[in-house]
Amino acid sequence: MPAAPVPTVRIQRHDFDVAAEIAGLARGRSDIGAVVTFSGLCRDEQGALSALELEHYPGMAEAEIGRIAAEALERWPLQGLTVIHRHGKIAPGENIVLVVAASAHRQAAFEAANFLMDYLKSRAPFWKKEHRVDGAEGGWVEARQADAVAAGRWKSPRSE
Repeated sequence: MPAAPVPTVRIQRHDFDVAAEIAGLARGRSDIGAVVTFSGLCRDEQGALSALELEHYPGMAEAEIGRIAAEALERWPLQGLTVIHRHGKIAPGENIVLVVAASAHRQAAFEAANFLMDYLKSRAPFWKKEHRVDGAEGGWVEARQADAVAAGRWKSPRSE
């Protein structure tokens, strides 16, 4: 019986290569039948945004995302899981976040990736500030209520 997977969680300033991350997770694994990815990009907000700046508390962000990734591994039969979140100034069109969930069958991978993204959008400890093209002071981005509602469907006694 293969060892239980350990999630890979990275918070990094530099960009990531989606194809390389998928290949790294699946390399040498004949038990993987499905790989689901979500790649989040910085939107340009109709040309008004020059960059989105993401700040985090080092150590806390990794621990919190690691906790929710471990919960995903408990909830679904996954063979592998990678979560990468960038910080720093990110220009429109650049990668912000990547979730790669691997399982024997697609449903577990889809659900786990969806669960992780709902968590990352609603409760991950990141602060986002807009930098505007016109030089005006950009504000801190508030969490959207719709993201909190989406995350609410995954509630369990452990995640409260």
